[in-house]
Amino acid sequence: MVERQSTGAFRRCAHASAAADWWPAALVLWLVSRAADGLDGPLARRRRSRDPDDAGDAGGFVDITADFLTYSASVVGVAIGWGGSLLPFLAVLLAYYLNGAAFLALSSVAERTGHQIDDGHSLSFLGGVAEGAETVVVHSVWVIVPGVAGGVAWVWATVVMVSGLRRMLDGSRALRRPAAD
Repeated sequence: MVERQSTGAFRRCAHASAAADWWPAALVLWLVSRAADGLDGPLARRRRSRDPDDAGDAGGFVDITADFLTYSASVVGVAIGWGGSLLPFLAVLLAYYLNGAAFLALSSVAERTGHQIDDGHSLSFLGGVAEGAETVVVHSVWVIVPGVAGGVAWVWATVVMVSGLRRMLDGSRALRRPAAD
């Protein structure tokens, strides 16, 4: 729990720094928060390997919720800090919403209907065009070169939207197949 609290502090400071137009600080804090976030999954799986009764569900729930908060707050912080039109960043938030809804709905329905995707994570989800590493890179570019953030946001919104639409299609197909025994 301590690592979650310190990761959260880095996230909050990164977003506030971007909103305040403190781009170097925002970049450092963003990268530290993402590195810390990347460690929690392997640590949880290691803990689970030592304690098979620990399903990791609570940690998985907190992790995905914190990720949604982090990515959306980063978009809002950069949108405020860059000083241009908010439209490209609203498009990113819309695409994130679709993408997140698609994989969370799939995870919920898949579990209820026996269509589990056993990928070692707390939630079942299909891969997309836009994943975590790409997201870290794009959000980093926004704070490294804030003058191009709006254009990058339009491209990113398109990529994430394609990913969300692909997840909708792939999830629909997966749920139409017979469930595994």
